[in-house]
Formats: sequence, C-alpha cells, structure tokens
Amino acid sequence: MYGNFKKILIVGSGALIVLAAFFMGAYFGASKNVVLSPNNGDVDFDEFWDAWGIVQEKYVDSEKIEEKDMVYGAIAGLLKSLKDPYSVFFTPEELKEFEIEINGEFEGVGMEVGIRKNILTVVAPLKSTPAEKAGIQAGDKILRIDDVPTSDLSVDEAVRLIRGPRGTEVKLTILRNGEEETKMISVTRDVIKIPSLDTETKIVTKENGEEKRLDTGDVFVIRLYNFSSDSANNFRTALRQFLDSGKRKLILDLRNNPGGFLEAAVDISSWFLPQGETVVIENFGGKEPEKIHRSKGYDLFNNLPMAVLVNKGSASASEIVAGALQDHGIAKIVGEKTFGKGSVQELVPLTRNTSIKITIAKWLTPKRQSISDGGLTPDAEVEVKSEDLEKGRDLIMEKALEILK
Repeated sequence: MYGNFKKILIVGSGALIVLAAFFMGAYFGASKNVVLSPNNGDVDFDEFWDAWGIVQEKYVDSEKIEEKDMVYGAIAGLLKSLKDPYSVFFTPEELKEFEIEINGEFEGVGMEVGIRKNILTVVAPLKSTPAEKAGIQAGDKILRIDDVPTSDLSVDEAVRLIRGPRGTEVKLTILRNGEEETKMISVTRDVIKIPSLDTETKIVTKENGEEKRLDTGDVFVIRLYNFSSDSANNFRTALRQFLDSGKRKLILDLRNNPGGFLEAAVDISSWFLPQGETVVIENFGGKEPEKIHRSKGYDLFNNLPMAVLVNKGSASASEIVAGALQDHGIAKIVGEKTFGKGSVQELVPLTRNTSIKITIAKWLTPKRQSISDGGLTPDAEVEVKSEDLEKGRDLIMEKALEILK
C-alpha cells in the first residue's frame, strides 16, 4: 500500500476535527531508507532491555501483558520524548482512523486544534459548524474533554476524544483569554460541510447593540475560510468578480482560517507576486537542502491597495500567504498576531499497518521568519476584546477600511 502512496504537501501541523483531509502541513508518503545504529552516541540500549525484563519478571499481572502493546507503548514514548505534539505513533487502529480522515469523512464538531505553550488550544472553529454555533472561539484553551484532562494529550489523542458520530455530544471545559473562570461547552457532533470563500462589498457590524453598515467605498472583500483543493479555482472566480465590480481596493480576510493545502497557498499568492518570487521556504534543520516554493507569476495586479486580515485563528497556509504578501510589501497585515503553526509532518510507514507521523521541517517566510516561532505580527495590530465580539463589532475590519481609505 505505502510503496505507491503519493506524497501530498499540506500546510501547518494541527488536526482538524471534522474527519477531513486537513492534517495541516503533512507529507504523506513512502518512507526513506533510514539506518541507525542501536549503539549510536552515548545511548545504552541495555537499560531498555533491563526495564523490559523487570516488567516481565516483576509486574503483578504479568500474565495479562501483551508484548505487542509494550512495543507500541515504547515507540509512542519515544515520540513523546521529542516534546513535539505533532510527532506521533499510529497503532494499526489509529492508522486506520487517520486514513479515513484524510480520505474525507466529514463528521465531527468543525474546529481545528493545536498546541500553544503546551496547552491544547482551538486554532479556529470553522464557519457554520457545531463548534462555532456552540460558541467556541479561536484561542480557547481546552482543559478537559468530557472527563479527561488534556495536559498530557497529543493533538491526535485529543482529536480522537473530541470527534465522534453525528448526533453525539462532547463536553469541552475551556478557559478563554482574559477570563479567570473556566466554562463547559457542550457540542453536538454533525456532518461538516466546509465552506471555501465568500465575497462582500457591504459589511455589517454592530454598535450599541444596533446594526451598522460600514462604508466600504471602493473596497472589495474576499473571505477565505480554508485552503482546500478547490480554493484556488474559487479564488480565481472571486478575483473575476472583483474586477467586474469596478472596485479598486481589496481586503483578503484570513481570520479563523486554519489552513489547508500548500499548493492552494502558493497558487493564491501567485496572483500578487511576479514569477519566481519566494512564497515560502521549507527548512529541514540542515538534514537536507531547503526547498523554496515560488510564485507561478500570475501577477495580475500592479500597485493594488490591499490589506490582509488575520487573527489568532489564522494558521499554516493563512500564515504562508500573509507572510509572503507582507514580506514582499504587497499588502498591509491587519489584526491580531497569528497562531504560529508552521511545521511539516511526514507519514513514515513503520510496519505494514503501523506508521510514525514526524515533524521534518519548518516553514519560513521569504525574509526567513519562522512561522512556528510565535506567528506573524501584523503591520497594524488591533486588540479585540471579548466585549467587542459579544457586541458584534468588527474592529479589525474597521481598521483595514480606515487604512485603505
């Protein structure tokens, strides 16, 4: 099966809880031949075998021991020692579930999670999903999943607890930024339909509880919700609408966009960059030469007044596009600091039915800023408070319109 498993580049490093093909930033492909000496460096593997013998000899329920489970546990422990929540071991059952996910089963709650400062954190709820409707917000820290503490869970372990069949319920104990008390939010799982994008020429916000229409003037807005396989074509259609509208300025809204396919990020960036310009750099930590992903050079616009909106839910592919346009001076980035999710994973077959998903590279912007190291800092930072969200006021959009005017 794995010998002909095609490599697919995807951006980021989290896990989307919709059972969809959005395991951001993974290389899914056949493994390279790697040979390591069991006595490499100062490692004494006798300790491991001594521990193995002690367990078999001393453990009170030794007759219940499954040696296969001991091996799986040792491998999982090896990956956990990396302190990288995106490097994990898949048992046969877990690998089967993972393959279902990347083949596009769409049941879950509709949000992506990642690890930020060693805490399981919501990257972004997707538009019109159970997670968004239940009130989950980007940046929410998930402390418990039902009755299970998340402090020692990897991203994949957390995902397996959160997802489930349509109609079932999961209880999430969350801590929101700026609040001292935790809250428990129940989310009913459903079939998830992932939106691609919307376009707008009129923006409605709220002020003092009443709806207020923002004057967009000659600004056209494209809201991109993810970087799916059809995002590039949909974006091309949206740009055609922009040109037909007679508007002369553009806002690309990437807020709460958790990412998706690298190819879509490169394609969308190519509408604004000359051919050959760097979109993103793939850095392998010196193990192999860097790989530079370059613009295809559609470069349709010249001196286009443009702003890109981001927040703490903008991750991976969103950060690649925003970082490229920022570094090349194409657009002003407006909003909050982004999530900072820019590592690449490769799915490496270990046996016929087990695999390791391991981080092999990091994304760097054209000016070599590591996306993983704290995310992107906007040109114009906007502080968004809980009360503004509750009132429905869109301060980031207001700031972008102000800048473009």
